[in-house]
Amino acid sequence: MNPSSVTISQGKLAGVRAEATGVHAFKGVPFAAPPVGDLRWRGPQPAQSWLGVRDALAFGPRAMQLPVFGDMNFRSNGMSEDCLYLNIWTPDPSPGARLPVLVYFYGGGFIAGDGSEPRYDGEQMARKGIVAVTVNYRLNIFGFFAHPELSAESPHGSSGNYGYLDQSAALHWVRENIAAFGGDPDHITIAGESAGSISVNAQMISPLARDLIAGAIGASGGVSAFRTRPLADVEASWADWAQTIGAPTLSDLRAIPADELLALTADMGLDRFPGVIDGYFFPEAPAKMLAAGEQACVPLMVGWNSEEMNYAALLGKRKLTPANYARTVRELYGDRADEALALYPGRTAAEAEQSATELAGDRFLVYSTWKWADEQAKRGCPVYRYYYAHPRPPMVPEMGDAVAGLAGGVIRESEAADGAVAMPPAKGAVHSADIEYAMGNLATNHVYAWTAEDEAVSALMQGYYANFIKTGDPNGPGLPAWPRADEGPETHYMVWDVTPRVAVDTHQARYAFHARFAE
Repeated sequence: MNPSSVTISQGKLAGVRAEATGVHAFKGVPFAAPPVGDLRWRGPQPAQSWLGVRDALAFGPRAMQLPVFGDMNFRSNGMSEDCLYLNIWTPDPSPGARLPVLVYFYGGGFIAGDGSEPRYDGEQMARKGIVAVTVNYRLNIFGFFAHPELSAESPHGSSGNYGYLDQSAALHWVRENIAAFGGDPDHITIAGESAGSISVNAQMISPLARDLIAGAIGASGGVSAFRTRPLADVEASWADWAQTIGAPTLSDLRAIPADELLALTADMGLDRFPGVIDGYFFPEAPAKMLAAGEQACVPLMVGWNSEEMNYAALLGKRKLTPANYARTVRELYGDRADEALALYPGRTAAEAEQSATELAGDRFLVYSTWKWADEQAKRGCPVYRYYYAHPRPPMVPEMGDAVAGLAGGVIRESEAADGAVAMPPAKGAVHSADIEYAMGNLATNHVYAWTAEDEAVSALMQGYYANFIKTGDPNGPGLPAWPRADEGPETHYMVWDVTPRVAVDTHQARYAFHARFAE
């Protein structure tokens, strides 16, 4: 390893250059002031400058979070409210290099995740001539808490979207400083998976960030996946909660130690942290803004996986049979159940398993991702849709009693006995399985016995990613031709698999069905 240094607006940074790859890495770079004390639940404030040289050799602390997903492992320096750091990988930290930039937002349901996760590592993208950035943002109650007193003290009269505001602040920081790392501030592509993909959609819509973006990549999730609620409703809900824990005032709430506050969220579901129509980050409901065409009209590469959610998420503890499947659908959709069963038939056990899997995935994140792509295409913006279908290989023998967990995770059999959610064996590409492939980081995941086929699929996906980040078009030499989604009278998409191919979307009726239940 060789030392490397750059000078940014806050001062001088010392990073490191990897001898084997020539990639320079700068880790744990503060892009905002620590949101602690009176800055808890305030919009991100400017990072302070420093004298001398600041080491950027290790990842900063990850945001406050509980251990939720079994596929997450961290290289971060502990966990803290002081978490607003980003990490940069560049092949050439020369101000004149003007390389395309990728800014990646992690997933985790807005309750977990970190920019230090090995699957998001930016070194492989940097080897392709891209400046890669991963960004931390506040999560759960620290990132999405609203309160009347917070809105009253805010210069914008708003509260509740601090995680989104962190992402926006990071984009502004990148715009101001990325040239020092060899990046082009006018050529920033944002990307993310799951909650990170929802975040990409949100940043494209928000007036705070949409003018900073040259391109976007969304993997499994659009902003309408979670129902964004009016500020007054969210304020009232959290104010009631604050009363129940004996901390009715903002000063009381800010006095609670971070670990104690986090523990109070242990029983809260994902729907507790959906984002807020705050009049600032989201001037109106994001679904309404998207439908009105107010998002950034930039090239979009977007899609989802073949098994975003397992059928067990739909049926619960019921045995998978045609009768139980039909019973579940009727309970979910009432007088519209016949329409649902026509779209997702389950006359045989095999058909019920396939339809239950597809319906669970569509309800989870597929519909919202499709809606985002469809609204973007309606504006005439370039949209390249994909469908990722390649299943992961078996786990390595060393994993022993490990089984598939929720949302692509992995749990031990003993953990399942303790209440962790185990899933039946996957038959398709599960939620989040695409990340290591697309970012070129299969080698960082030691759970699976990767094969030559996996390496080939990863090379395909990396190629499309790199081309899109550089040009706004995934096509390039050595890759199968990928038409725009709206090229011709039918909607096209690329199937990412061992044998990639272009297919035509035949599920428009499904999306129209789900649109009736959307916001």
